[in-house]
Amino acid sequence: MMEYWMYGYGPGHWLWFIVMIAVVIYPVGRILSRIGFSPLWSIVMFIPLVNLIALWILAFTEWPGGRAE
Repeated sequence: MMEYWMYGYGPGHWLWFIVMIAVVIYPVGRILSRIGFSPLWSIVMFIPLVNLIALWILAFTEWPGGRAE
């Protein structure tokens, strides 16, 4: 007989999900706040394709420290 956790999301899954969110959101939020953006923009990293567009925008945006080239 199948256990309840074999066909649904158990507590271990949700714990792992929360840990992975913290591992991604915290450093991205810190980076964004250092360059003048709101740390809330780090939530965009969880939306497929939008996260890639956001990275490209971030790569070509003028940062407060000037150009590194």
